Order: sequence, then C-alpha cells, then structure tokens
Amino acid sequence: MIGKPISCKAMVARAAKQPLTLEIITVDPPKAGEVRVKVIANALCHTDVYTLDGHDPEGLFPCILGHEAGCVVESIGHGVQSVQVGDHVIPCYTPQCCEAQCIFCQSSKTNLCPKIRGTQGKGLMPDGTVRFHDKEGQPIYHFMGCSTMSEYSVIAEISCAKISVDAPLDRACLFGCGVSTGLGAVWNTCKVEVNSTVAVFGLGAVGLAVIQGAKMAGASRIIAVDTNAGKFEAATSIGATDTVDSSKLEKPVQQHIAGVLTKWGVDYSFDCTGNTDVMRAALECSHRGWGTSCVIGVAACGQEISTRPFQLVTGRCWKGTAFGGFKSRKDVPVLVQKNLDGELPIDHFVTHEFIGVNSTNDAIEALHGGGCLRAVVKY
Repeated sequence: MIGKPISCKAMVARAAKQPLTLEIITVDPPKAGEVRVKVIANALCHTDVYTLDGHDPEGLFPCILGHEAGCVVESIGHGVQSVQVGDHVIPCYTPQCCEAQCIFCQSSKTNLCPKIRGTQGKGLMPDGTVRFHDKEGQPIYHFMGCSTMSEYSVIAEISCAKISVDAPLDRACLFGCGVSTGLGAVWNTCKVEVNSTVAVFGLGAVGLAVIQGAKMAGASRIIAVDTNAGKFEAATSIGATDTVDSSKLEKPVQQHIAGVLTKWGVDYSFDCTGNTDVMRAALECSHRGWGTSCVIGVAACGQEISTRPFQLVTGRCWKGTAFGGFKSRKDVPVLVQKNLDGELPIDHFVTHEFIGVNSTNDAIEALHGGGCLRAVVKY
C-alpha cells in the first residue's frame, strides 16, 4: 500500500466524555518529512483520558487519541532519511528536529523542540492538514503528533525514535511517555544524587517510575505518598522506604513529611498527580535551604499553583518537566537498549493487557480503576 491510502480500524473520539467509537477510517500516505506506521501495541496514558474527559484546553474533536505506542514503519515520505520501511519506532509527542539552527535541540538545558509545536497543538500535521478521514470523507484531527489508537498512523519524521528490532513493542511502547517521564524527572530534571531523600506524590505509572529512577540513582530514603493504600505494595517492591496515606493524617502532609518523618524535609519531591494542592504540598515538604520540587502531573485547564513566597525565599526551588527532559530521538533508543540489557526492567508497569484496537474502551475503563498502572492494547 506504499503511496496509497489505507483503510483500517481506529477508535475515534467524537466528543468529550463519550466512549470512543470503532470506525473504519482512511489513512493517507505520508507527505514530505512524514512516516506512516503500523501500530503494533498502544499503552493507555492518563493524558489520553484527560483529553477525552474534556480537561485539555487543546483538545479537539473528532480526533484519534493515543501517544504511547510501539510501531513498525510502513512507508516514508519524500526526504525522510533517519528511518526506513520495516524499522521499529516509538512515536514521541516531544519531537527532536536536530537542526543546527534550533536553539532548543542544540541546548543541553531542554528537550522542548518547538519545530512542529504550532500545528501539533492544532491537531494537524506540519503542513497544516490531516491524514485521517472518516467513511464520509470528513477530516479527523491528530493528537499529540502521534494518534496511535489506530491500526495505522502518520507522524513526523522528527517524532520517530528508532529502536532495536529486538525490543518487544508491547513493552517498549511504555517508553513513549509515562515511564520515560518519571525516570527523566529524576535523572535529568532534578539530577538526584546518591544518598538523597525523595518524596513521591501519586503512585500511578509515572510515580512508580520516579521511585524506580530514584532507587537507581542511589536515593537513601524514598517516601511514597498516595490516598490509596493499595498502591503501597507496588511502591515498596521497587524501592520506596516509607509510605504515607495522606488521607489518614491529622495534619497537612507537608508538615508530616517535614517535621515528623524528617526534620527539615526531603531533598527532592515530585508531584505525579496533576492536583495543584498536591503540588503545593510537594514544594512545602522539600528541604529548607535547598529542596527542589518537580511538577510532573498536568493540571486541569485554568488551574494555578500557589505558595507563600517565603517558601521560595528560604531556598526551595520549583521545577517542571516534560517527557522527563529526554531528547526523544537520541535518548529513547538508549532507554530501550537498557531494558534489553536487563538494566531497566519495565514489565511491572503492565498490569492489564487487551487484544485488538476495538478493546481500547475496555483499557480506558481499566485505567480508571485504582489497580491499573498501564493497560497495553496489542493490535
């Protein structure tokens, strides 16, 4: 089908707060600088649900969600050189153009390449058009430059992280978002040192990845915080030394951590919830004089964070991270290889598995349940 449209199954988000609909769509061939991929496996991320629930200010409908996938290159557009047909790739919502004039790609301080940000945020390909159409010929928007809740998708070449063909795509897909984000927040954004103390708020897949990353970085104490005590076993199994059910405390959790569990607070704290009250608590439990708190969770549209300026005057630092600071095309293949080499296990994140793109609604339902970290749908 190289050079021709493909008809395939996709789960289309027609409107906010509505179940996805199984449809036969048309996926156009890739244009210049684009790659058409066959999606082998897609993992569900809370960002997908965040948009489906209507909380995303950039959310557009109808669209095809999904951004955490393992794919095989089906065809390439004119000028594409970094991947070829048959390559295994992970689509990355944070692209990396690698151009000499891109001050972001050339900087070691950030991974936020803006090359296609304008069109990506509008649900379009870089040329301002779409590659998806429904049976009536009407356009369907793209999502985060990935749109992997479809058997085939078209993505920009600069969004393709080429990985080893030896990596199982139903596991490597996890490096497309949540796991990489959690690990990178520790290793890249905060650069957690050996013997550091850490607090992690929110024990979903991202929070557990933060714990795993902190353990690998040599943190001496890792405090896992959640309102669901059922998540503590998983947290301790991968490195948490303390657990706190913040719903059971008689004082604010920040006062419990900085005052009861520790004298002055933790060296590093991480919000993995998207709740602005938790973001404040995470900052205020960080160590007087040098504590750093990292915002990872995405808050709902219109939300703002606050704290007393005195918290910052007395030495605390607020940071944020996107995709854990990893430069996608350069760093994701390295993470995948570390997994293949046995240095970076990720199987424990997959708690639910489904077969067929049509089972995506079941995966979303599982993700809403308290016991799901990652639900992987194999196409």
